[in-house]
Amino acid sequence: MRIDVLGAVRALRDDGGPVDLGGPRHREVLSRLVAAEGRMVTTDALVGDLWTDPPPRAVGALRTFVAALRRALEPDRPPRDPPRVIVTEGPGYALRLPRGDVDVHRFQDTLARARRDPAAVTDLGAALAAWRGPAYADVSGSAWAQRERTRLEELRWEGVELRARVLLGSGEEAGLVAELGAHVAEHPWREPAWELLARALHRAGRRADALATLRRARTMLVDRLGLDPGAELRRLETDILNGSASPEGARTAWTAPGVRLGPRTTVELARTLARAGGDALVRSRRDRLAAVQAAERTGDLSLTARIIGAYDVPALWSRADDPEQSRAVVEAAERTLTALGPDGPADLSARLLATIAVESRSAGLSGTGLRRARQAARQAEALARDLADPALLAFALNGVFLQSFTRPGLAAVRDGTGAEILGLATRHELPDFAVLGRLVRLQSASALGDLDAADSHAEAAERLAATTEAPLVPVLTRWFRARVTAARSAEPGGPTAATAAAHYRAAEDVLRTAGMPGLHRGLFPLALLGLRLLHDRPAPTDPHLDWGPYRPWARPLVLLAQDRTGAARAALAAVPEPPRDHMQEAMWCLTARAAVRLGERGIAARAGAALRDARTEHAGAACGMLTLGPVARYLAEAEACAGAG
Repeated sequence: MRIDVLGAVRALRDDGGPVDLGGPRHREVLSRLVAAEGRMVTTDALVGDLWTDPPPRAVGALRTFVAALRRALEPDRPPRDPPRVIVTEGPGYALRLPRGDVDVHRFQDTLARARRDPAAVTDLGAALAAWRGPAYADVSGSAWAQRERTRLEELRWEGVELRARVLLGSGEEAGLVAELGAHVAEHPWREPAWELLARALHRAGRRADALATLRRARTMLVDRLGLDPGAELRRLETDILNGSASPEGARTAWTAPGVRLGPRTTVELARTLARAGGDALVRSRRDRLAAVQAAERTGDLSLTARIIGAYDVPALWSRADDPEQSRAVVEAAERTLTALGPDGPADLSARLLATIAVESRSAGLSGTGLRRARQAARQAEALARDLADPALLAFALNGVFLQSFTRPGLAAVRDGTGAEILGLATRHELPDFAVLGRLVRLQSASALGDLDAADSHAEAAERLAATTEAPLVPVLTRWFRARVTAARSAEPGGPTAATAAAHYRAAEDVLRTAGMPGLHRGLFPLALLGLRLLHDRPAPTDPHLDWGPYRPWARPLVLLAQDRTGAARAALAAVPEPPRDHMQEAMWCLTARAAVRLGERGIAARAGAALRDARTEHAGAACGMLTLGPVARYLAEAEACAGAG
């Protein structure tokens, strides 16, 4: 069964034969369910969409239409078997077909894929060619259908321009002049279309025609709209006149010396580099910021918003690798969001908000910054759900995950977010976010002490990494397996503590060059401390250990291991509240242990109160890379200390 709505509404059997859908109302009911993309549409909403002034028996008529559609779409279904295509769900109906069997869903998914991966350009061309006319062409007079037509037409134009841009960038411009000429004639108000046509003409060696095209664009915009051409058109005209826009320029490898890349190309390359880790990841972050700054200099708000929001690289860790850089990106996103205003394009606003949520890592924030990041995460998620854009929703949920460390004990909540990211990514072919979903679920299972489930997610992430070229994944799963070895070392018949320490050391050697200092600093000493606590041994006192951001919480225990009780007591009194991040349970447990050792009842009580909701979790294991053991153990000690006397 296949349903097509990009043109007149129709349904086709597997053999290609048409299905008799009935009259206009039947087709509109089916179309409205297609537009809902698998979500339930209530009976009241369907009645309101079908009739401006519903007749007295509107609900009965709707049920008749649905029954007729069910017979048409599933003619061989036995009378007593439940429907499988149009199903009753709660107070309404939903369409249950694979997205690949509905042309509009297939088109949207292909466009989303092509935005992320230029290699999908061939599929995008096929999806564009499948349009037979305006969407829902024979559903007339309905406000919902007109809104959908307008939205989908905008996506269609975007697809045409995206395909042209990718083909121009790869040197496969044959036939583009004719295609873009027709596109400009049909949509003369779209500046990107004029720019692409001029570039295609210039690439074809038709410099004079390219300049004439840009002059026509200027005349049309000024005379008919009273607008000056945008920065991209002005810059292209200047470059062609000066001879600095080489017809072959876009084909040059980006790593060649002296190559001048635009912000769009730069940010796309930065996204690709980010997957590689190491020096490439460091360069990726630097180039991404350069692209954002270049876009801001153009004064083109739409371009700037797209450049900022295009770097939807999945993020797993709640501490930034380069805090200054992250702050600069967040500030640029906030400026652009303010300039776009509340009536700006919803997709751009959602991407800017998601960027704010993802880049505002909770470990480096407090007060107003934390509240703003969480608000941005919620707003991005709401907009993405309204837009029904799977890739955008996955990006927004990444922000929700990174802002979900509001207190200890929320591993189960994060697991739910990870499960939704994984489900979205699996259904809509978003491999990078599928990896993220697996790793989030690995972390959550690790925190909850379910090592079998965590191991299953680790193996699945590694399989995905092998096909998506994500070399950072094995780095993280190696740490996870060291964490498992550490936990097993405290069990009867398990590996020795020395074996666990060796596993941590091997994982540390790999992480050191991975290009993730926000994750790397202090992790190995903290892992060794956790291992020693599992075996009731004193903290490591090697002066060469770099405790990084965890030093304030580890220091009292290190001083106690050196028999410096007075200094340990002073260090404990100065310990701040832990950041709201992956390690907050671990830091509270370190505080609790030091308070118990020193008999500091007030501090023990404070640590116990903070840890109470995390009693079923394992300290430090929320990162999936180390463990200090069950939180319940530290909580019991703290409560006993606080209640003594």
